[in-house]
Amino acid sequence: MPRLLLSDEHWSKPHKILLQKTIYDKPDLRMTVEAMLYRIRTGCPWRDLPQAFGCWNRIYKRFNAWSAAGKWIEIFKALVVEPDLEWAFIDGSYAKAHQHSAGAASGEDEAIGKSRAGNTSKIHLAVDAHGLPIEFEITGGPLVINVKRQQTLVI
Repeated sequence: MPRLLLSDEHWSKPHKILLQKTIYDKPDLRMTVEAMLYRIRTGCPWRDLPQAFGCWNRIYKRFNAWSAAGKWIEIFKALVVEPDLEWAFIDGSYAKAHQHSAGAASGEDEAIGKSRAGNTSKIHLAVDAHGLPIEFEITGGPLVINVKRQQTLVI
């Protein structure tokens, strides 16, 4: 049995949010969410999920469906309650994308940009005074921001 991330106390809050976001309360809902968190935490391929979580393909399909419907973003925003904004910290990190990751015919922005390192995405994260995430955004590699003084800043 793999190590689980959510205790009973921690599971109660996301469980209520999942039900509010019209996610059906199946008997295996908690293990499905645990499998998704396990996969995100370890970075393993979907096919290598431990069998204790159930069928990897079912979990993969649910994760994709929830992501496409924007439910993960809604869940994240619902978990951010009363942030301590006395201090806010913003940081970014580049994530190298696989060479075949760009060029899908979806027509949507894939947040993959070209840089000296190849295809990259940049993850921007803002945290409150306690270090808890309050907002994040994923953009293409070389992000260009227009500053108020009409200067261009390349991050």
